[in-house]
Amino acid sequence: MRLRGLAPSLIAATLASCAARPPVIPRPPPDAHLPTFARAPYEALSRQSVVAIALREWRLFGQNVDDDPPDTRPPPTADQKPERWPGLWQRVGEYWWLAVDPSDRAVGWTGKHDEHGVEFPASEDGRFAWSAAFISYIMRIAGAGPRFPYAATHARYINVAKQMALRQTSGWAIVAERPEAYAPQPGDIICAGRGLAVGMRFDNLPTAQDFPSHCDIVVQVYQGQLAVIGGNVDDTVTLKHVPTTPDGKLAGPDGTAIDTRYPWMVVLRVLYPSPVNVYPSPVS
Repeated sequence: MRLRGLAPSLIAATLASCAARPPVIPRPPPDAHLPTFARAPYEALSRQSVVAIALREWRLFGQNVDDDPPDTRPPPTADQKPERWPGLWQRVGEYWWLAVDPSDRAVGWTGKHDEHGVEFPASEDGRFAWSAAFISYIMRIAGAGPRFPYAATHARYINVAKQMALRQTSGWAIVAERPEAYAPQPGDIICAGRGLAVGMRFDNLPTAQDFPSHCDIVVQVYQGQLAVIGGNVDDTVTLKHVPTTPDGKLAGPDGTAIDTRYPWMVVLRVLYPSPVNVYPSPVS
């Protein structure tokens, strides 16, 4: 800066203004915390990757299988909840860290801590339910990039998928399909309402507000049933088997779910660029 020939008072004012101006610190992009292979996917989203990652997480958590009706087992104690075990509560934290927007307070949650690092009672874990973060994590790591609506609630991507089906939006990698009209394939996502939304049907979508729900990822198709994996089921990553019609659909012609345990209301068909062909080894 050249100050020659300026009045002393003007020089002083100029220097003061320069000194008072704070340095400009560039803000990192909102996805800077993501691994590069997921932020700018190294490979296209594929059924094989989604299924393999879901199976990997299931194995990590101990390969729990639960085909009982929901809420029929005795409530677990705190030390019976894998989400709170050393090595696994941190993994749930990674789901939150990579699944939700960095501005969301849930980005700091773990399987047993809030955003301040304070351990919450096991009896309050319903306020920190991570099943939607689990789905979002798998889609993120598998390479969905900006084409999946990552969220802390399943309702967010259920509604987006229905909007895609109605052509109210575009560009997303998921489209809602009627459970009586489409047979889920490995890598697709099936969803059911729960709690106050347990009676919700396909035609009730999309909704103006979030609603309680749960989604699982299809990892294998058998004759008359699916194997699906979901997070925060039994406080862990759980595989269950879902009955289907002989041609692989979740519901009969009237839309009533074949499964008497879960009212499956919608299939989120994922728009993979590759055909259905190769999958990891079958699971039981």
